[in-house]
Amino acid sequence: MAHGDITHTEIPVSDFAKATEFYGALFGWSISESPGYEDYPMWRAPNGISGGALTERTPDLTQPRSIVEVDSIDAAIETARAHGGSVLMPKGPIDETSSWAVIVDPDGNQIGLFEGTG
Repeated sequence: MAHGDITHTEIPVSDFAKATEFYGALFGWSISESPGYEDYPMWRAPNGISGGALTERTPDLTQPRSIVEVDSIDAAIETARAHGGSVLMPKGPIDETSSWAVIVDPDGNQIGLFEGTG
């Protein structure tokens, strides 16, 4: 992935089993949990390139959210704020080589930011 590429899309759901059945049947997605991410089932499209996760629906996450790769989350947050955006979730680690954050654009849309070195 390169700067600006969408790395994956999160889909908020209230019932993981029902959502897994629905999206698997509708789009042919394979959906499975990875060790350490049991509450974050990952989906993979038949093309093997696109994918994302089913995530718990919360008051703050009611619509799908794209995660975009950036060279620097800190720089992206600074740019977002300078152009009318805000930060919903500050930069935090995913693992030892990657981090993520969530910003909100001026229209209220959530965009995830991903920064990885591995």
